[in-house]
Amino acid sequence: MKIDYADFEKVEMCVGRIIAVAEFPEARKPAYQLTIDFGETIGIKKSSAQITQVYTPESLLQRLVIAVVNFPPKQIAKFMSEVLVLGVANEQGHIKLLQISDDVVLGSRVY
Repeated sequence: MKIDYADFEKVEMCVGRIIAVAEFPEARKPAYQLTIDFGETIGIKKSSAQITQVYTPESLLQRLVIAVVNFPPKQIAKFMSEVLVLGVANEQGHIKLLQISDDVVLGSRVY
């Protein structure tokens, strides 16, 4: 299915920094609870991410990530996920996070 550029512009993808990671044993599939700082305009948001096969909590702290910030919140077990962190499945089907290599202003939008 093709979309036009106006549809793409509706998706707000922004850069954030992971500032806290917690185990999420209540999730049906292994996941972490992430706390992500998107800067002053967007603020601090939470997300659930099924990335335990590839990342340790320590390896995620301070990592810059890209997330969709304008989806409605989603209840996952007793946790409210506010943003969708973006990634790509590797050959084993495990999710690798999209990231950028240089520091940018938190909350910067992806175009």
